[in-house]
Amino acid sequence: MIPAAASHPILSARNIHKYYGALHVLKGVDLDIHAGEIVSMVGPSGSGKSTLLHILGTLDEPAEGEIRLKNRELHSLKGKSLAAFRNRHIGFVFQFHHLLPEFTALENVCIPAWISGGRKSATEARARELLETLGVDHRMEHKPSALSGGEQQRVAVCRALINAPDIIFADEPTGNLDSANARELHQLFFELRKKFNQTFLVVTHNEALAEMSDRVVRMVDGKVQV
Repeated sequence: MIPAAASHPILSARNIHKYYGALHVLKGVDLDIHAGEIVSMVGPSGSGKSTLLHILGTLDEPAEGEIRLKNRELHSLKGKSLAAFRNRHIGFVFQFHHLLPEFTALENVCIPAWISGGRKSATEARARELLETLGVDHRMEHKPSALSGGEQQRVAVCRALINAPDIIFADEPTGNLDSANARELHQLFFELRKKFNQTFLVVTHNEALAEMSDRVVRMVDGKVQV
């Protein structure tokens, strides 16, 4: 387990509330995550896990509360500034990999870096290194339709890593994988932490996989269970 750092956490959320109409989805959530931690978030369906993940990742806005990433208050950023910050500092892995079907695996991995202005040669070299690290470099010229589910998800992880983000948010990343591929993907997160000191927050329904993490955060009725 990675010990909690004595300094400020890399991600800090305070008093996060979210409403959908009259439904109070998040009810004052506080959460800290330190650099190099792998944290799993579990809880029943409807407890607010994915909603919180999307808010922490700046894909949605809270009704109340504050989020800081590396001591930068995120929701003071708007529009293009927010999109640029998200692209550079945050990575995402979803249950559905969202690879673009018309591009090869290599091109899919490169896209976030190209968006941020990365040089083509340097970006492709970094993408090839990541694909090799994750064991899918032999498939880099294939399009997503030619890849297995496990290979597609590994390519999606490479894409999340391409800009060396401060944190990766993974929302049910093993939801479409069989048990063997699911365990391999979670183990891969530990290998990436060891190699890159990468930080992960993983939403999952799989309690056994969650217990592999450094820390488990339990969401119940829109609150973090203490």
